[in-house]
Amino acid sequence: MFVLLLVLIVVLFGFGFLNPIWWAAAAVLVFGATRYGRGGRGRGGGSDFVEYQDYRDRRERQDRWDRRYSRQHRERWNREDRRDRERRG
Repeated sequence: MFVLLLVLIVVLFGFGFLNPIWWAAAAVLVFGATRYGRGGRGRGGGSDFVEYQDYRDRRERQDRWDRRYSRQHRERWNREDRRDRERRG
């Protein structure tokens, strides 16, 4: 994808020698690629904070899930483990 974008920018720059509007198009494409592309900050530059919030939310949901099901099913798992040990030994 990056190679295609780079080729398009070079082609538009070359067409700029025929008509300067192509240079403007190439400049807009470069601006868009650096602003909103991979590694760009995008709207307002707060992506690190948003990524951290998403991470924290996922982590909290996972913790709630772990607490709920480990507490709810712990006794049943212990009973099944005891039965398995009694059968083997």
